[in-house]
Amino acid sequence: LTKDRKTEIIKTNAQHESDTGSAEVQIALLTARINDLTEHFKSHAKDFAGRRGLLKLVNQRKSLLAYLKTKDAGRYTALIQKLGLRK
Repeated sequence: LTKDRKTEIIKTNAQHESDTGSAEVQIALLTARINDLTEHFKSHAKDFAGRRGLLKLVNQRKSLLAYLKTKDAGRYTALIQKLGLRK
């Protein structure tokens, strides 16, 4: 992720002005990295070390989503709709 893209993602998902570490921001950043890596694996199918990193990111996002779902279901559903994760 470039610095500009990262700050844009943080601004769009932050709850207040100085928010950089809330669950929504972390999940949005992980989703962006996961999408970039997914594109990477379309042309580099044998990058198994990178695929392991992708699986770690997916599991980290999964646990953050589970946390957010138990804490505040409204914020969870809003974030899912915003990022387009569940179908």
